[in-house]
Amino acid sequence: PPEKKTLSLLTEAMIICRSASMLHFYSLSTTPKLLSHFRQCSFLSTSSPSSLSSSPPIRLIWLNQSSRCRTRAFSSAAVAVAVPKKSGTDTFFAEESVSWKSLGLSHRISQALSNAGFDRPSLVQAACVPSILSGKDVVIAAETGSGKTHGYLVPLIDKLCSARHNGNNDSKAASASSHSFSIVLCPNVLLCEQVVRMANGLSGDNGEPLLRVAAVCGRQGWPVNKPDIIVSTPAALLNNIDPKEIHRSDFIRGIKYVVFDEADMLLSGGFHNHVIRLMHMLRFDEKLLSRMNKSGSENPAELNSDSLSRFDFEGEKDIQNESFSEAEEISEDDVDAEDLKDETKTWPVKKKDWRRVRKNYERSKQYIFVAATLPVNGKKTAGAVLKKMFPDANWVSGNYLHYHNPRLKEKWIEVTTDTQVDALIEAIKQFNSKALDHGTGVSRTMVFGNTVEAVQAVANILQRAGIECYCYHKDLSLEERAETLDDFREKGGIFVCTDAAARGVDIPNVSHVIQADFATSAVDFLHRVGRTARAGQFGVVTNLYTESNRDLVNAIRTAGKLGQPVEAAFSRKRSFRNKLKKRVLTGSNNARDG
Repeated sequence: PPEKKTLSLLTEAMIICRSASMLHFYSLSTTPKLLSHFRQCSFLSTSSPSSLSSSPPIRLIWLNQSSRCRTRAFSSAAVAVAVPKKSGTDTFFAEESVSWKSLGLSHRISQALSNAGFDRPSLVQAACVPSILSGKDVVIAAETGSGKTHGYLVPLIDKLCSARHNGNNDSKAASASSHSFSIVLCPNVLLCEQVVRMANGLSGDNGEPLLRVAAVCGRQGWPVNKPDIIVSTPAALLNNIDPKEIHRSDFIRGIKYVVFDEADMLLSGGFHNHVIRLMHMLRFDEKLLSRMNKSGSENPAELNSDSLSRFDFEGEKDIQNESFSEAEEISEDDVDAEDLKDETKTWPVKKKDWRRVRKNYERSKQYIFVAATLPVNGKKTAGAVLKKMFPDANWVSGNYLHYHNPRLKEKWIEVTTDTQVDALIEAIKQFNSKALDHGTGVSRTMVFGNTVEAVQAVANILQRAGIECYCYHKDLSLEERAETLDDFREKGGIFVCTDAAARGVDIPNVSHVIQADFATSAVDFLHRVGRTARAGQFGVVTNLYTESNRDLVNAIRTAGKLGQPVEAAFSRKRSFRNKLKKRVLTGSNNARDG
């Protein structure tokens, strides 16, 4: 019959559902039940969204997702170094009277910063640079876009330049065996390459980078020339430090500065054991050197290469016991296979007491931990473990750590399965038209989905609506992701992505963030919205959420209205997580009953 033929030509729908947060895109006259146990299905619609009335049919997809709700609680750390609050509207830069030189930096690095366009330090940089220059361990916990990367790179480059300059005047210090350098650990390859670019952007009057900086990750092997800064993922670095190599102890001994960028992520999930293994190795070398200095011997064989090569990562049992609670773990979905696939070597482990390494000893390395979200509530959170392992570290905390950014305008739109597509497209078109009216030229909007499938679905819908966009997720190759990022930085447009682009990746002048699929945790929320309103600029966030997200949304919004850090709205008890889980399970059961 004609009616059935007409129905078969109408737009099909697509629904992507998660346990705690779901994304629905379809056009049905009646609301269907959510069947999370179905993998694929197709529905016919009697109507279509106005924005897609002329679009080709869209396939309806049901994805089976875990019912686990990943809600993470966290809290601001007690700080030893406070970032001064400023009067007025500038919440990013330090006072005009604060210069790079006044922070204790040399003329060389100050001039390099000026040449690169960094005339003034940010508030966070003004607080953390002197702490790092002092030689103490430092924990930098500050909001996204506050200048943390340069905050640790600048003082380290200054210290390494000074050491190299002094070494040129001392033949013994200039020997190959005493080469001092820094390592920076990052959770993924693209972030490693970004840190390398930022370090190489600081150059001398001759236009050459101040130091040799190399990335050891992905397809990039060990550098031929000894670099001053090595940027790597934990797995790649471990695999390049073969325990049987005769020069392994010289490499470990040469490391003077260790940076853990995105520290809360590195100290959890799939990265945790790698990082703790490296940390124990480095601190064990410190103990050997301290014992060597106390013995008065310059090169005791039993305390040098042979001792370190026999180091068996003491207390593996204790390492495993210091894993993090379920609330703070990073899902395997957040870990890039490219960043963990190098884990091919297994090293023998014996059970010894790690407490022996934690005894007092003379320190010879400096540790720096950097994060935009750092949990400290609870014994097993990232911040709590750092406080335990580094009790004397200086803590630099940003004024808006875990708070709503005052330079950020947030829009909250509760959507249903009938309104979600129109709300998304309207948010994109409305903002783009405002950007054109204000003559801003290139406009950049990031649209977040929770899964690869959600990102692909959003991209397909936008393209069918005549809106060109980029697509970014972990299933793309490193080359494809790097090319996509470069194009988005240069040309602007719409960038549809998973949380793979929410952490660390710096894309200047992103003016709009849309959560088409609302974040599954407060931590993910803060990282997503932190992609805009960076470095003193302003930004807009459009949050689309469904009934299943309402509890998390209400908690976040309440914290903002009360001027509290986001974690103040959460309880460390399981009641909040269980409430969300119960809501999701109830919805799933109702769907099956229907």
